[in-house]
Amino acid sequence: MGSSHPHVVCTIAARMTSTRLPGKVLKPIMGRPSLDLMLERVRRTSGLSTIVVATTTNKTDEPIIDLANQLGYQVFRGSEHDVLGRIAGAARKYEADVLVELTSDCIAIDPIAIKQCIDEHLQGGADYTSNSLIRTYPVGMDTHIFPIEVILESERLAISSDEREHVGLYIYRRPENYRLRNVTAPANATEPNLHLTLDTAEDYAMLTALFEGIYPENPNFTSVDVINFLRNHPEIVAINQQTIRNKSASEYFAENG
Repeated sequence: MGSSHPHVVCTIAARMTSTRLPGKVLKPIMGRPSLDLMLERVRRTSGLSTIVVATTTNKTDEPIIDLANQLGYQVFRGSEHDVLGRIAGAARKYEADVLVELTSDCIAIDPIAIKQCIDEHLQGGADYTSNSLIRTYPVGMDTHIFPIEVILESERLAISSDEREHVGLYIYRRPENYRLRNVTAPANATEPNLHLTLDTAEDYAMLTALFEGIYPENPNFTSVDVINFLRNHPEIVAINQQTIRNKSASEYFAENG
């Protein structure tokens, strides 16, 4: 990897067949697909060389390909269930030195949080850097970063189905072999119990209200802006507060590491 100017590739895993909210990546918010809004936010991250929409070979995901092509983003297609193989394939194809791995349910993700993770990764020399190993940011700001050689090694060695489904789990389970680094949110962005992921119908209603309330006047909003806005609008937070959640990445890793 070139130490001065590494080629930083960001992948966004996206598919239409999510079980809890099918087609969520293209659900409209303010008349635009949710993935479009996320891509707009991600591309504001300084230091990214390439952004890749990493979807599947399923015919049902053709609309995702069409949107990515229309918006001018790179695309990679791979297995629906072997997510690790799909993401590693995208990193390989687009010649990453460093991989930034995101998921398409994090539509309100903060470019500042992504950049913080990139900077701390490059400074710290870790094998896996994330801001969700120990949760301080809101759920939905999740960023995972790997050197290319580490993600390709995990692709080669991971065998179990959960390690193929959860990118990074093979590495996280083996702290004796890999250096892990957790990135902590600044004090004004610390709100670990706030859920900003697009997983359910309630999340869709909540995030729609959030974007409609904050985006028109401040399209470059940060996680701090979101937290401040929602503190003034508890009725929006309440929309998805009682939603029964699947385990977050950090919770899953903690139980399975």
